[in-house]
Amino acid sequence: MDYTNIGIEINKVIRELKIRNYSPKTVKSYSEYLKKYFLYKKENVDKIDQENIKDFLLYLEEKGKKPQSRNLYLNSIKFYYQNVCGYKKFINIRFAKKYQRLPIVLSRNEIKSILDVQTNVKHKLMLSLAYGSGLRVSEVVNLKITDIDFDNLIIHIKQSKGNKDRVTVLPKKLINEIKRLIAFKAGDDLVFESERGGKLSSRTLQKVFENGLIKAKIQKKATFHSLRHSFATHLLENGVDVRYVQELLGHRNIRTTQIYTHVTNMALKNIKSPL
Repeated sequence: MDYTNIGIEINKVIRELKIRNYSPKTVKSYSEYLKKYFLYKKENVDKIDQENIKDFLLYLEEKGKKPQSRNLYLNSIKFYYQNVCGYKKFINIRFAKKYQRLPIVLSRNEIKSILDVQTNVKHKLMLSLAYGSGLRVSEVVNLKITDIDFDNLIIHIKQSKGNKDRVTVLPKKLINEIKRLIAFKAGDDLVFESERGGKLSSRTLQKVFENGLIKAKIQKKATFHSLRHSFATHLLENGVDVRYVQELLGHRNIRTTQIYTHVTNMALKNIKSPL
């Protein structure tokens, strides 16, 4: 196996992704996925072999990789052959069918319980903002003072997932707490910093949420992202139009947002069991 050639091809992919302004996370993911495929293929990695690609995808399935993960591998392989190697012929391999799972949503009382058990003021504020504005964990840790418009009660999320900007709501009840936290800071400073200064890790904030679940004795298999799911669901329950929710979440496709309508079907909730 020519490991040198694999390294050369991976560098070509990284260069092409960066030229096209893909996010650092995508660059890293595609590099890792392609390296695993190249090691599986072993030789002539720059020569397309659709049967080999199918065998690799079957190998991933047998290893227990979920459909969404296998689709990411296929995406990276297609990108390599079409955009780096220049193969114009359509790669006739369909993406794996994804599981249709409903998002895990916390009730308003459950979110209150998670916030009430927080003893650290900053941690409580971060969780509150994530729920109250529908933020991803990465968006909370990367939030800068200049991103917040206190007068208009909006937050400008910049270069988030898919390198997209969007605007979301700022909860009025959090304004004073945020202003106390950012007092004496400059506009380009992060709103939330670690105890030593600098950016918090996403894992730190996820751990704060997980500990909150345990302390609040909530049995749901919720994650930090469940705060964002809950934000969307509760807005729909309050009668907010699904297209406004779509904009606040930054979803490109309305169908992505409509998944929450299955969770918040008020007519269904009003039906009582005959038992």
